[in-house]
Amino acid sequence: MTRNRLYLILAAVLTIGYCYTAWSILHIHQNNNLTFCPVKNITGIACPSCGSTRSLIEISRGNFTDALLLNPFGYIIAAGLLVLPLWLLYDTLFKKDSLYKSYLKFEKTLRIKWVAIILILLTIANWGWNICKGL
Repeated sequence: MTRNRLYLILAAVLTIGYCYTAWSILHIHQNNNLTFCPVKNITGIACPSCGSTRSLIEISRGNFTDALLLNPFGYIIAAGLLVLPLWLLYDTLFKKDSLYKSYLKFEKTLRIKWVAIILILLTIANWGWNICKGL
């Protein structure tokens, strides 16, 4: 993937992420069980990322323990929504490619078998926890 393509995709995903989060904050009070998760809507079983939006909202409210209990992935999403736009802006303004180089390095790291296995096991553990919590 080229640098420009990655940056365009990241900008689009971040924009969608911010819009969805804002929409969720406005509508979460009306229906706390509101979900757009296709896995949960079809099967009735929570997916590994179920609760991430609510976790993100709790982080924004300063309820860090509640956020962690809802879904730890919320912290990863929050970090991405805070860091990536600034990093993207920095690279764009100063004609750098530090984000692109980090992406390539991260992608290479994910190809290491033991790293991939650990991340898959953590995702499966989170999924099991979501199911046990009845998300």
